[in-house]
Amino acid sequence: MKSSAFWKILKNPLGAVSIGLIVLFVVISILGYIITPDSSPSSNTMNLAMANAPMGTEVLMLYSQSESCSESSALEMWFFGDACPTRITPVAEVSSDGGMYREYLGPGEEQGEWTEIVEGQYIQEYTYLLGADKYGRDLLSRLILGGRVSIAVGFISVFISLLIGVPLGAAAGYFGGWVDKSVMWLVNVVWSIPTLLMVIALTFVLGKGFWQVFVAVGLTMWVEVARVVRGQVMGLRKMEFVEAAKVLGFSSSRIIWKHILPNAWAPVIVISAANFASAILMESGLSFLGIGAQPPIPSWGGIIRDHYAYIITGEAHLSVLPGLCIMLLVLSFMVLGNTLRDALDVRSA
Repeated sequence: MKSSAFWKILKNPLGAVSIGLIVLFVVISILGYIITPDSSPSSNTMNLAMANAPMGTEVLMLYSQSESCSESSALEMWFFGDACPTRITPVAEVSSDGGMYREYLGPGEEQGEWTEIVEGQYIQEYTYLLGADKYGRDLLSRLILGGRVSIAVGFISVFISLLIGVPLGAAAGYFGGWVDKSVMWLVNVVWSIPTLLMVIALTFVLGKGFWQVFVAVGLTMWVEVARVVRGQVMGLRKMEFVEAAKVLGFSSSRIIWKHILPNAWAPVIVISAANFASAILMESGLSFLGIGAQPPIPSWGGIIRDHYAYIITGEAHLSVLPGLCIMLLVLSFMVLGNTLRDALDVRSA
């Protein structure tokens, strides 16, 4: 992208805000377990006594180090979480000498018996900044890791769509004839099937899981890329510089990849931004239906599925917050796509 186009985006207030939000989401997702209050795998530490704890709840926790597992390396910790997490137990009361505690069993419940604090255990205050879900898991940690899932699905799905759509679209636009007819027939067949139904069908074929979502979503988005690339290549193949390359004896593949496609990336970048937003929505929808990322892997759609019934209660934030994350990220990519379209449009230069 030209530097002038980049500065056009930054000068557009909506474009600058959208880039800022996207960068914020990406940075938080990359940091992942490094910044989550609950660093256990998938932030899946459950404390049923703390179920539906409101935002800002502060509680004393007894920390006990697990002895039956080995510590994770820094890379494993960043990618998968702490394989040997510290067990935490909510504490209702601590003795005056600090040597004994009573376990907190939930509001309205009779608290546990006095228990001695042994070596390797310690008590520290824990804050549920955004509250806890219905299983007593830290909601902030689950939202951060859910962002990882959505952004990863977006990146890999867009990459798959480009990997399939660009070569097919370029071949159809450059060679024309039966190649164009064959590719466009395939595009029309794929496009005639509702996207969500195709994703669901592919998910059932490939199985439920994390990587299956990437493939299923990516395989449904390549048709738009192929159509855009085909149109761009058809418009450029009659240009003088392409004819000159043919006269010089360059191969068709070199002409396509070295001469035509570098001049056709602007609309591809714009549609990729829109596809990124679509991929996030698809992944959230699949997780909401229970055929996307499988528990205990957190995803924004899965969090909404588990807590949508709370929307009419005092715990509405359990479903509103993940919905807000989806809305902000999708809206940011859509605004970025529109801003890119305006910035890369030579007619507006």
